[in-house]
Amino acid sequence: MKVYVINKDGKPLMPTCPAAAILLLKDGKAKVIRRTPFTIKLLYQAMEYKQEVIAGMDTGSKKMGSAAVANGEVVYQSETELRTDISRKMQRRKTYRRSRRSRKTRYRKPRFLNRGKVVKMERGLT
Repeated sequence: MKVYVINKDGKPLMPTCPAAAILLLKDGKAKVIRRTPFTIKLLYQAMEYKQEVIAGMDTGSKKMGSAAVANGEVVYQSETELRTDISRKMQRRKTYRRSRRSRKTRYRKPRFLNRGKVVKMERGLT
């Protein structure tokens, strides 16, 4: 588990282990900003040294994984479950639309005098 760290100016630093974060909190050198994910903010000026972080993603058909690795240690990893019901929902929507368009509505008066040429002829405007 890692604790995320923000410097005094609000810029992110490299994550630290929970033991180091507890020591900083006990000494009054840091304060808790967020509980999930656990993030602390330093109350003193620190160096802005950052290590190279490599991000990777693995896309699958049902699940997608992502991870961030720094110095051979996993800093962040997650797994996301992708939706698999989209094609079924699109098919259902298509069926509803087609049935709506092909439905005969008896209550509606026939409208055939709303065309440009027909309206002009009825009014005597040829």
